[in-house]
Amino acid sequence: MWPNFPKERFYLPGMFNTRNLNNPRLFPLYVGLIVFLCLIALHHSTYIKGILMVESSESVTVIVVTPTYKRYTRVPDMIRMANTLAHVKNLYWIVIEDGNKTSPAVKDILDGTGLQYTYMAYPTAKGFPEKGWYQRTMALRFIRSNTEQILGPSKNGVVYFGDDDNSYDIRLFTDYIRNVKKLGIWAVGYCGGSPVEAPNVTDGKVPSFNVQWSPKRVFAVDMAGFAVNLKVVLNSDAEFGTFCKRGTGAPETCLLEDMGLDRTDIEPFGWKGKEGQRKIYAWHTKTQPPYIKGKLETFGYQVEIE
Repeated sequence: MWPNFPKERFYLPGMFNTRNLNNPRLFPLYVGLIVFLCLIALHHSTYIKGILMVESSESVTVIVVTPTYKRYTRVPDMIRMANTLAHVKNLYWIVIEDGNKTSPAVKDILDGTGLQYTYMAYPTAKGFPEKGWYQRTMALRFIRSNTEQILGPSKNGVVYFGDDDNSYDIRLFTDYIRNVKKLGIWAVGYCGGSPVEAPNVTDGKVPSFNVQWSPKRVFAVDMAGFAVNLKVVLNSDAEFGTFCKRGTGAPETCLLEDMGLDRTDIEPFGWKGKEGQRKIYAWHTKTQPPYIKGKLETFGYQVEIE
């Protein structure tokens, strides 16, 4: 094959000796080789950068605060939530029982997730509404007092108040919450008498909120619709009070304002999709209590009865 083709043409080292470097006929080869090497370097640098970005993102601890109380639907609600959170890496779950003691059924669920967690009991203090406000306050105090235990090797975290009866997409935690730098806000489905409540985003800023109920609040957002970077939490002593006049009775805006935040601090998530295709990753749902009649017999199974 190609008997008249000079064999030395295939001898690559010879092409790079002093005599051949200035040979114009070899310039295309040099250019092609340089481009090839640059493409390889670019590919590997992008791949390595991608790995570093994933590792950097996952190094942020997601701290989920969940108040809970005994009811018929509590165990299945907690199972559903646990099945979601168990798939999220580097997550610390703080569960606070509204009662004098913790529940063995809830502890079994938490143990089954494989997650790092703290489960404690604080009955609602006098003057607080029985809506988890006091339990969330105790969780904030725990976070501030036990930051190193919660973070472990991580250097930063994000705090999210996730109720046990809502429905969550895993991407809420991996794509939204873990990437909050200060105050992240997103849409929540079936909330405040609306199909969806969401921030009204203009050029990446949030001048107002698309809500029906009490839209004049500084932060017209549901508890499931925001997360706060741990540094903001640690740099303030803000807690849930017994009442929030600024929130027309809802506590969210009081907490965020007391943390020193305003609307310019908002990082909106999930608003860039096409009209009608934007995703909702948090849903304000309620499990229907079962219809129970007759003798309350559990036959030795782990069932919580009101």
